[in-house]
Amino acid sequence: MILEPLAATADGSAPGDLPGPLLTELTALYASNHEFFALSGDFPDAYDIRTEQIAGALADELAQPGAEVLLGRSEGRLVGVVVTLAHHPDPADPDPWIGLLLVDARVQRTGLGRRLVTAVEDRFRSAGRTAVRLAVLDNNPKALAFWTALGYTLIDHRKDAQLGRPCAVLRKPL
Repeated sequence: MILEPLAATADGSAPGDLPGPLLTELTALYASNHEFFALSGDFPDAYDIRTEQIAGALADELAQPGAEVLLGRSEGRLVGVVVTLAHHPDPADPDPWIGLLLVDARVQRTGLGRRLVTAVEDRFRSAGRTAVRLAVLDNNPKALAFWTALGYTLIDHRKDAQLGRPCAVLRKPL
């Protein structure tokens, strides 16, 4: 598994100017996860996700201080995207966050999600971080089962900051 950061362009702009082939790959990966996006409401139509929406979503992610978008590749193919946040906006929260993990739906349940999470945890660990947090939408029991199987435990229950959706907050010591 290769994990590479999606960087802003050379002039400092966000990824609205991503190379066409990469934006096409990213759009296909996001679109393959229509079941998740139907639950989350992140896009107007979970079955019609468009390249301009993905470019905008990625630009919004990278505009957050301390945010990083990581591309997961296996055998040269884009198989996942992970969005991380080095510091939560709440100063009382000392941990980095995994804001989003998407695995191409065509390769889910093959261990690639676990490998992506391990790579992200290793990055945080090597940066001296001692734990990581994330939030799982209450209406997504499959995601909750995935994260708890990886050793994440429930520490809180609250609404997410963006859309006010009910979530379970999970934490894992590293």
